This record gives sequence, structure tokens and C-alpha cells, in this order.
Amino acid sequence: MFKIGDLIVYGGTGVCRVADIRAQDIPGLDRNRLYYILRPLYQDCTISIPADNPKVFMRPVISRAEAEALIDQIPSIQSETFNSHVTRELADYYEAGLKSHDCADLVKLTKSIYAKRRKAQACNKKLGAIDERYMKRAEEMLFGELAAVLEIPREQVVDYIARRIGDAPAN
Repeated sequence: MFKIGDLIVYGGTGVCRVADIRAQDIPGLDRNRLYYILRPLYQDCTISIPADNPKVFMRPVISRAEAEALIDQIPSIQSETFNSHVTRELADYYEAGLKSHDCADLVKLTKSIYAKRRKAQACNKKLGAIDERYMKRAEEMLFGELAAVLEIPREQVVDYIARRIGDAPAN
């Protein structure tokens, strides 16, 4: 069970702070059931979710040491580009990467889409809309968690990574 003040990754929402843990006084709900009251760090809303809900993914954010180790490994993480002319197959592939909620998987996903973008640009083409959409989602999840644990603004994550691995920004 999480504690008030903990930072957690919640489903596709990303990083949230546990603002409260309490029973909900709403007609029709079990008044003995505890709920997490979550405040997403990068959205202006509040989420109320049963603390014992097994259907929605929740985990603690990685530690600062884990974040820095992951960043150090980025150059050696191998990306696998996935190409398909079938939109559903492409979306399913990317969705599986997002649903793992694993930071290393998010790095692989973003690196593979960056590689596709570079290849498309070399041919004077644009990256596909599905690729763009999933790259944005993967970056939001990854950069949001890294920003939270490194205690920097999300907009500074790319520069932080570039400085740490001694490389230019990946965009």
C-alpha cells in the first residue's frame, strides 16, 4: 500500500502524487473501502481509485539512482524498429510497449521511433501519425517520471540526458 505523499506511476496517466487515502462517502460505495486520491503531476485533475484495484497499473516511481543508471545505459539500449502498413498492428505494437510501464521499454520505443523519423527525413518524408502519437505518449511517460525523480522540469529532461551521456539532444 502506498502512503500519502508517495509518487507513483498510475496507468497511462503517468506520475501522480498520493494526496490522500480515505474511504469515500458516496452513496452506493462501500464506506469501508479505501481509495487513493491521486493528483497527476502533469495534468490538472484529481483521481480517486480504490486502493485494492487490481485492474489499473500502479507502481512506485523509480529511484534517482535507477533513473541515472537508465540514462547512462541509453546509448547501449538497442532499439527495434517495427514497420507495418497495417495501422492496427503498428498501434498494438506501440501500445504493448507503453503498457509494460517499464522505463527501459519506453527508451527502446522512443529510440526506435526516433530512428524511423531519421530514416523518413533522409528520404524527405514525414513520420506517420501513429508513430508521432505513440512517440509523444512514450516521451510524456518517460520524461515525466525522470523529471519527477530527478527533480527537474519535464522540459529539461532531454538536455539533462544529453549532458549526462555527452551527446546532442535526440530530436
